[in-house]
Amino acid sequence: VQILLKLWRNGFSLDDGELRSYSDPINAQFLESVKRGEIPVELQRLVHGGQVNLDMEDHQEQEYVKPRLRFKAFSGEGQKLGSLTPEIVSTPSSPEEEEKSILNAPVLIDDSMPATKIQIRLADGSRLIQKFNQTHRIKHIREFIIQSRPAFATTDFVLVTTFPNKELTDESLTLQEADILNTVILQQLK
Repeated sequence: VQILLKLWRNGFSLDDGELRSYSDPINAQFLESVKRGEIPVELQRLVHGGQVNLDMEDHQEQEYVKPRLRFKAFSGEGQKLGSLTPEIVSTPSSPEEEEKSILNAPVLIDDSMPATKIQIRLADGSRLIQKFNQTHRIKHIREFIIQSRPAFATTDFVLVTTFPNKELTDESLTLQEADILNTVILQQLK
């Protein structure tokens, strides 16, 4: 896994992520591990024992500036014609992306019940991948989005299936009843 650590006057950031304050004890421990030449525990969990290449950039003369969203070329997959909703056949672009979405807002899963993974493409261009039981309801997807991205709590949005686009208006339906198992759901702002 390739990770870019940028050191700023008021904190540090990983891979153009949010600013992390130097004064936070967890962040101080992270930097101390890097100084000793060790892989920080946080990164060890992300790579599951794999290799980490940590590049560093020194911007300590500058204040942190949140990077603008960069254009990302299409990285999707083809879909079979005739199916109501496509199955997810791709894996997340990186293990930490899936780990991040699962850590953001845990959904209680009953391991004795059948489960499914739902990929949610958000209106801001990001995506979440979450495991749900097939008996979870569409309203649980909405709640998961709001827990993961609190900025959407005050935003009016709808959930839509991919081709053919169909708005999921009855949020009391289970994921199985709505026929959206292992699919991609789009968030559209009203």
